[in-house]
Amino acid sequence: MEHVPPPAEELARLDRELAELDARRAQLLTRRAWLLAALRPPAPTAAPGWNPSAWGAPAAGRPGTPAQPWGWVPPKQASAPRSAQNVLLTLGGLLLTVAAVAFTLVSWGSMGIGGRSAVLAAVTVGALAAPAVLLRRGLTATAEALAALALVLTLLDAYAVHAVAVPDTDGLGFTAVAAAVLAALWTAYGLALGKLHLPLPAAVVLAQWPLLFGAWAADAPALVVGWALLATAVLDGAIALWGKGTGARVTACVGGSVMAFSALMVGLTLSVTASGPLGALAPGALLLTAAAAGLAGAWRAPRGFARAGGVVAGLATVAAVGGVPAAAVPEDWGVLAYLAAGLALTAVVRTRLPRNAAIGVLVASAVVVAGALAGALPGLAAVLLGPVTLLSDVWAGSPGGFRSALDPTLPWTGLAAAPVVLAVSAGLLGAAYRWWPSLARIAAPLIAREEPGSGGGPAGAPGAGTPEAGGAVAPGASGAPHGTGAPWYAGGRAATPWYAGGRSAARRRPSGAALRGAAGAGAAVLGWGALLLAGAVLDVPYAVAVAGETVLVAGLLALAVRGTGSGREGSAAVPVTALVAAPAGAVSAGLLSLASEGASYAVFGALAALFAGAAVRAGAGVPRAVFAVAATVGCTVLTGFAGRSLGLAPHEAAPLMLLVPALTVLFGARLRRNPAALPVELTGALGALVAVALAVPDAPFLALVLALCGVLAAGAAVRPERRPVAAYLAAALFVLATWVRLAASEVSFPEAYTLPVTVPALVAGFLRRRKDPEASSWTAYGPGLAATLLPSLAVAWTDPDWQRPLLLGVSALVITLLGARYRLQALLLLGGAVLALDGLHELAPYVVQVAGALPRWLPPALAGLLLLVVGATYEQRLRDARRLKDALGRMR
Repeated sequence: MEHVPPPAEELARLDRELAELDARRAQLLTRRAWLLAALRPPAPTAAPGWNPSAWGAPAAGRPGTPAQPWGWVPPKQASAPRSAQNVLLTLGGLLLTVAAVAFTLVSWGSMGIGGRSAVLAAVTVGALAAPAVLLRRGLTATAEALAALALVLTLLDAYAVHAVAVPDTDGLGFTAVAAAVLAALWTAYGLALGKLHLPLPAAVVLAQWPLLFGAWAADAPALVVGWALLATAVLDGAIALWGKGTGARVTACVGGSVMAFSALMVGLTLSVTASGPLGALAPGALLLTAAAAGLAGAWRAPRGFARAGGVVAGLATVAAVGGVPAAAVPEDWGVLAYLAAGLALTAVVRTRLPRNAAIGVLVASAVVVAGALAGALPGLAAVLLGPVTLLSDVWAGSPGGFRSALDPTLPWTGLAAAPVVLAVSAGLLGAAYRWWPSLARIAAPLIAREEPGSGGGPAGAPGAGTPEAGGAVAPGASGAPHGTGAPWYAGGRAATPWYAGGRSAARRRPSGAALRGAAGAGAAVLGWGALLLAGAVLDVPYAVAVAGETVLVAGLLALAVRGTGSGREGSAAVPVTALVAAPAGAVSAGLLSLASEGASYAVFGALAALFAGAAVRAGAGVPRAVFAVAATVGCTVLTGFAGRSLGLAPHEAAPLMLLVPALTVLFGARLRRNPAALPVELTGALGALVAVALAVPDAPFLALVLALCGVLAAGAAVRPERRPVAAYLAAALFVLATWVRLAASEVSFPEAYTLPVTVPALVAGFLRRRKDPEASSWTAYGPGLAATLLPSLAVAWTDPDWQRPLLLGVSALVITLLGARYRLQALLLLGGAVLALDGLHELAPYVVQVAGALPRWLPPALAGLLLLVVGATYEQRLRDARRLKDALGRMR
């Protein structure tokens, strides 16, 4: 029943929403005006004598100019003479560049030192001075081309100075000095000619090499090279934040990323390969400095860069802090040092670091923990899947220890710290699940923290919450979401209006309840894995390992059953995870028990009892069905063990395997329409299918098993809800059992056994049709006809005489004609199918003979022609097929 507020309250709410809409409309209009101003191109300076109206369009601002809609872009017109001139001059500048390179490399030696210097200096000065003149005339493209020529010439000047003036100087050292000088020169040149786009990015590229080449020239150790890379990355970061021009800032971002990554790799390599804690201090200092630089840049960077900087800073801090204790412990235990450092990063929530940078640091912490957990996965997979090898030698004898039943090639000694990693992670996640409200209160300042300058970009750029950047700031709010209720990180759901992006924000941001449930689920899985892996690492006795895995399955079942009835918010993830992990653990424990006969009975009996008890205690729905199915599987395996213990052959044990399917039929009759009834009965049916597969090698036992399966299907057909499927299945199984029994007895005339069944079945069907004309012909005549036609057809295909195929064909023809005459679908389809197959059997030798006499190219040609004809008349064939389908559907 919908609540209708009082008129006064509703009026106040409408006034608030209208005020918010008006404020939002004002923001959007301001944003639109700003975008129009940004997209409007500057008015071109008209050349003397050039009249825009000469192109057949009114000049801007004149009366008669049609008003164009917002966002309309005028169509491109033919290139003006000025544009063609720019293209020609650009090509000329490129040709001059090529000529300068060729002159320097080829013709340099044919001139004296004075001529060389004069020519190259004059050309370089001219190339540097020409862009200033061209920019004043509006020839920007030509100025850019000549600036590129000047850049190449300055590089050639540096090469020439080294080759002629100081040929004995070390190449790396000279390159470092030359790169620094050229970077300074092009920085000054780019700042002087601010309209050129090339000089400043070129200066940034040149600035990447002085420190690196200088360190290499001095044969500095790897640590010094790392410091040089880091200093260059810091310079690039400063340019990216405060540099002039988009090109220079983008270039600095790319260069800084490459240099910072290289510096981090140098520091990480030196830290990992350090011989002791003292040797890891110097690389740690490099990594910590890189982390500080990353955080300093993240303080003013846009959101994406700030988060990336936080991630890099967090990883560098972990490598620096964790590398020192890791160098003091054995290699296998070093992961704990890094894990501790990664977990310590979570303290960032209590710092004053900007929100995006803090989120990046938390992501780094999660990456470290995930990497530590990934190192434990091979051992955990070996514990769970290793017992599969016992399937090839069941009940061969109990091994001495846990590892003997697993993969012996896995280096278990190198996984000593893996259980500790899993246990620590599980404990922390469990604590987070238990005390989630407290954690939410601790993290609340980080969630509500605002970025400096709205976090929208570098200093001076419009922030994300300003109209210039298109941000949506709720009226009268300070960054908190609209609506009431607990915040999302504490498990609540804020009601943000649609115009403030509430729906999309809620879709992107997980609720606190979901995060809490994920923490609890992770704690359950990791704790289970820690105990399993600890047993393998410690190589506990086989009996202890089997008992321990069974007890863990019992614990998971208890967790799943306890959570199904809990109404606490966010608690569904834990029982669902336990519901998935319990069958997986049961499979592992069951496989592990196959080494010993006694252990197999004990484990599978205990598992069946545990899952049956869980099915009784669990609430109705999927958990109960899963537990009941698992209990049924365990009982089926136990019956197979019983046959093996009795020394029965597989086909002799097949009837014993039908004990559980029989119990599932009785169980289904007891449960009736309970949701768990159908899954249990289907599981029992799969057990019956296994019994049939075991009896296949022996025909008499196969006939017996099929007949018993038919009895079970007939028992299920007593229930009205199972009758539509079980009745047909029972009839098919009885008929199939009869055929198998006849084949096993080498009966050559099955008609003597089938006709006495067919005749009364047809009479009974005829009487039913007289009583109920609407009854289907398949129900009335189908079983009786199939009882004779199908066995006779099977024998006719192997009969070398002609009498049986002839009689079968005549009978099928009569049945087909009767079906067409009286519009009986069963007679028409069964008779027609048998007639077609019988005729194919008789014509097969002649078809083979004719096919052998035909050219080999003719069958493919005929097939292709048939496909073409069918394709050309596809619509007509489709209509014919529909008419045939309708005609068959109208038959009874």
